Amino acid sequence: MEKKLAEYKCDTNEAICLKLGSEVAFGYKGLQIQLFYTAGNLSTLFKVKYSSKVNDTFDCVEADNVEGKIREIIPAGFTCNSDDFVSLLEKEANFKPFGTMLHSYTVHNEEGEQLTYQIHKAEISCPGFQEYHERLQTFLMWFIETASFLEVDDDRWDFFLVFEKYNKDGETLYATVGYMTVYNYYVYPDKTRPRVSQMLILPPFQGEGHGAQLLEAVHRFYCGLPKVQDITAEDPSENYVKLRDYVLTKLCQNLPSFDADKLHLGFSADMIKEAQEKLKINKKHARRVYEILRLRATDMSDEEKARAYRLEVKKRLFGPYRKNQRELAKMRKCLRPEELVSHMGQLDTQAQQEELEKSYQLALEDYRRVLERLASQA
Repeated sequence: MEKKLAEYKCDTNEAICLKLGSEVAFGYKGLQIQLFYTAGNLSTLFKVKYSSKVNDTFDCVEADNVEGKIREIIPAGFTCNSDDFVSLLEKEANFKPFGTMLHSYTVHNEEGEQLTYQIHKAEISCPGFQEYHERLQTFLMWFIETASFLEVDDDRWDFFLVFEKYNKDGETLYATVGYMTVYNYYVYPDKTRPRVSQMLILPPFQGEGHGAQLLEAVHRFYCGLPKVQDITAEDPSENYVKLRDYVLTKLCQNLPSFDADKLHLGFSADMIKEAQEKLKINKKHARRVYEILRLRATDMSDEEKARAYRLEVKKRLFGPYRKNQRELAKMRKCLRPEELVSHMGQLDTQAQQEELEKSYQLALEDYRRVLERLASQA
């Protein structure tokens, strides 16, 4: 389905207008599915429009139940009446962000205006929040493939919300920008491990740094909780990993154990300990941060220093290939020759070397992108 956020905070009605019009649906001509959300409370207007529709009486076929499919996604409480929706728009001034504000920051837009944003932490017990969250998570279905709704009737869920704070006609209003959900897993004997489950910045706000602001605010929140072991993510996307690399490197670059003069000595136990104790970063993520910061501290035009860095990174990347070699050694002992031959192609040394070099170059590309972003923010 082609999913586009056609309008946000329209000049006439302060609403999100979401048009879904390219899904293959049988039985309609000129089909348009429109969802309008108020910018703050996300009150919803749902409309289905079409110029003609097949009829089972005259055409002997039945059109797809498009409206029914959408109704399965959007929660109860939406309206199909434009006048009713306008009355909901007029109540937007009464909407206030849920929960406790953790962080506030400003961004300058292309016109040079200073825009103010707030990050709040909310719990499902906040009055009205559960209904708001049901409307909020519908955006996952419009913008993220394979997304699914959460079962949030569990007090171990934490919710972090980003809002734009702005003035209109002398009133202070708030617009929903994005959010993150985190589940607090138990770690024996008395710790918890917050795991990021979902994260979404709405398309009109993407590319403005809100994801980094949100992830950093969440990390800083959990860093202040002694019971937290470390922070992880559930099945992170490639874009999330890149965002996390940037945020964690930004946080770690001022830690004493990550000083430039210590980076060339290799990844150390002090780095692991300090990253975990002060920033709730686990060993695996701390290692990536070390490689990024060591790249910044390495003169890659110096052949000897570049080679030392390359070997250091490849030593980590070689882990899966080393595992393959151990498996091959076991196979030699227990497989018949004809069976062993069928597995040799998967473990070809030359192919492994080529894959290792490819993985190194991709890592280098990602690391340089992080360093460029850090330099631009300095």
